[in-house]
Amino acid sequence: MFPKVEFYFGDANLPFDKFMWTLYTKDPDHWVPIETVSSFKRMREYSARGVDWVVAALRTSTFLEVDAEGKRVRRRTEVQKPKGQYERSVYAKGFPDEEPTLQKRLEAFFGKYGKTNAVRMRRTEDKKFKNSVFAEFADFATVDVFLKADPKPTFEGKELLIMTKDAYCEMKIKEKGLTGKSANHRREIMSTGRGFNAFREMARANAQNKDGASASAPAEKKDVYLEFMGTKLLIHQDEEGVGSVKPEDVPFVRGATLKFEGCGGDVSWSDIKNPIKEKFEGRVPFIKYMRGEDSGLVGFHKALTEDEIQIVKDTIKTLNSKEVSWSVPDETTEKAFQIERAQSSARSALESTFGGSSGRGRGRGRGRGGARGRGGRGGRDGGGRGRGGRAAGGRGREGTDKDGKAKEPGSEEVGEKRKRAVEPDGGPDVGIRGKQAPPVLQSAAKKAKTEGDATS
Repeated sequence: MFPKVEFYFGDANLPFDKFMWTLYTKDPDHWVPIETVSSFKRMREYSARGVDWVVAALRTSTFLEVDAEGKRVRRRTEVQKPKGQYERSVYAKGFPDEEPTLQKRLEAFFGKYGKTNAVRMRRTEDKKFKNSVFAEFADFATVDVFLKADPKPTFEGKELLIMTKDAYCEMKIKEKGLTGKSANHRREIMSTGRGFNAFREMARANAQNKDGASASAPAEKKDVYLEFMGTKLLIHQDEEGVGSVKPEDVPFVRGATLKFEGCGGDVSWSDIKNPIKEKFEGRVPFIKYMRGEDSGLVGFHKALTEDEIQIVKDTIKTLNSKEVSWSVPDETTEKAFQIERAQSSARSALESTFGGSSGRGRGRGRGRGGARGRGGRGGRDGGGRGRGGRAAGGRGREGTDKDGKAKEPGSEEVGEKRKRAVEPDGGPDVGIRGKQAPPVLQSAAKKAKTEGDATS
């Protein structure tokens, strides 16, 4: 039981989990109520045995300590800034569809090769398990053991596709046709993560203080708008800093989407992006495609005429060396797709406006393993919003320009939607508790940038 609690407090999770970090820094001595920890989703099977049992189990941990009253728990050492987590992470694909025991089985599977810091189930935008995992090992030697295993790793009889996380990143960059700044940006996102990071937040606050800005004083934030399909939409920011628009505000433009079918389960982004960009005045389409599927959607910046639809059909006759058909999807599908495009644009626009750190969308009451509620270890990239991060299938990106202003859809280079996955690192048994507690995070004053015709 206590290994799960150790994970919550470990360097691989604590400084990247806004809810846990808030609990940790709320008390000057970093005590956290055991009652709160026991309420986490993956802890319920243990808390059902009673508080006394949980307290007794926690007292056996060498990493955690319980207060004399048996009411609170904390880690014995100070939090250490992680290093090398990207290099110690692997990608594995070929797992079965999700069911309640899968997370535990995944942890047990990777644990056979050595100690893991986290096992993260990857998910689509609608939280469906992608049958693939990012696993972070505690040391580099274990990575080699896993990748060089003979026979190759199999999960319940099925051989897996395995590689380093870096190799996976490079594969996706090549697959999506990313080059230059777009490719480098992709590498940065994969290696450092885009979500909550206590160390980054503290560094930013300290930098602003040095510049004479008060990190603790509330700053007036201008409204940020997104121009989408000719309509200016107000971007709302939730408590975790994630941007979104109201679905009912998103305009529905019938005929601005085409569906391709018959690709045979594999598509190179550049095979769609480049020809369409050339034919449509440099406007990059928004592409939604999940590898392995036989069809996908392509979003345009306006409704297409019959002639323009024919241009697409004549320009892209084959994908993956297979003849494909093009059609306008049904109204329900297109409407849902356009809302998804707008939400993706809103997240990207707000992140660019506020310096690329608007939050990962993680928080209390959202699932660590994908469902709502506080889950267990390994769901950081595995569960929608919350301690699960976001992960999605490939798509184009609509966001902001270099000045942080909201862009219209399709006006920048296509690429897979940024994953809200945390890339934490480090084991729990590092560092020594000192008298100086990690600073409590403060909200840094930020001034929103808005587009010329979309200002407050």
